[in-house]
Amino acid sequence: MRAYDIILKKRNANKLTKEEIAYFINSYTKGEIPDYQISALLMAIYFQAMDDEETANLTEAMMNSGEVYDLSSIPGKKIDKHSTGGVGDKVSIILAPLVASAGVTVPMMSGRGLGHTGGTLDKLESIPGFRTNLTKDEFISNLEKINVAMIGQSKNIAPADKKLYALRDVTGTIESIPLIAGSIMSKKLAEGIDSLVLDVKTGSGAFMKKERDAVRLAKVMAAIGKKMGKKVVALITDMDQPLGNAIGNSLEIKECIEVLKGRGPQDLIDITLELGAYMLKLAGKVNNAAKGRDVLKGHLSDGSAYQRFREMVMLQGGDVSAIDNPALLPSAKYTKELLSKRNGYIVKMDTEAMGIASCMLGAGREKIEDKIDPAVGIVIDKKIGDKVKIGERLSALHYNAEDRLAEAYKKLQGAYLISSKRPKKRRLIRRVIIV
Repeated sequence: MRAYDIILKKRNANKLTKEEIAYFINSYTKGEIPDYQISALLMAIYFQAMDDEETANLTEAMMNSGEVYDLSSIPGKKIDKHSTGGVGDKVSIILAPLVASAGVTVPMMSGRGLGHTGGTLDKLESIPGFRTNLTKDEFISNLEKINVAMIGQSKNIAPADKKLYALRDVTGTIESIPLIAGSIMSKKLAEGIDSLVLDVKTGSGAFMKKERDAVRLAKVMAAIGKKMGKKVVALITDMDQPLGNAIGNSLEIKECIEVLKGRGPQDLIDITLELGAYMLKLAGKVNNAAKGRDVLKGHLSDGSAYQRFREMVMLQGGDVSAIDNPALLPSAKYTKELLSKRNGYIVKMDTEAMGIASCMLGAGREKIEDKIDPAVGIVIDKKIGDKVKIGERLSALHYNAEDRLAEAYKKLQGAYLISSKRPKKRRLIRRVIIV
């Protein structure tokens, strides 16, 4: 086989065989196919798509490109959650210790920022000393001790995905259902889980802008899970505005701490409880989602979720004093306020533009080798439906580099639409898909 022939075949909208998919995944993992040919193939897949069989074969090839963990020695069901990515989406950092505090084992393998969206690993690494590169033995040991560990891909877990993930981020091929599904499910299936809850975002800040595309992605991933013998629940959730009030790595960690202490933005609390409720249900801890929400509310209010988060940070090398005193987390030198230029109601937010503005400040990457500034980002004061007056603060940019401010400020300024008419109340959770 030749990579060139496979590229042409997909460019011309023809179906790839299981053997062809396995060939380019295995050869690229071994370094036998260069980045420029894989970039061409990714773009061909982006435009010509893949059917369900191709997507399942892609997922299986990526999963089998490395080690598949066996967690059967740990009692009980192992349940994970994954989000397709959004702006201000820091749910995993709250959810994993929260569900673990309720007695469910949560082996969570997360990723870095993609495009305009933030990455769970980047956020966690804004905690001084926090290690996301645990060995397999450390990962399993932490699960045995406290039911939770949050890690990145080791070099042995789906190494094909790790290489493709970084390449997609800088080649304009992120928003592809087969590539997203294959990336997510290959990692999740390789980490030894029994069931999975998916948070599939839709709206201006999501990769799936239209709800029908989000539903399609959810069903594709659920079908892959079912084929592999895993139960999957998918929630289609709103990303037409940022989740919570903070965008940016350490800023989001500070907001997570607030929620784990029983405070914080209501939308962030609500979606965390809903996702966690289905995790408890899949684990057999509750009979229905309503009961699951009640159980998790109790763990937020009694401090056990926060305590589990502290234990996780400590076991993964993080500075717990920065959790107990968030002022010790990285903070930007400067802030710049964005003020309203008119009276009225916020009726629309360009959430992707807000994510891009945060990246412009240094919170995300434009190139694979870029380093993230953990301190910078945006804090939002007003969201859709809020009434505002002239001169009232809409948000604030937290920045360190003066030369990054002007462009980011302009981007953020154009992200708000204010009107005299109050908009309808939004639904945070659009629908639930159970397979």
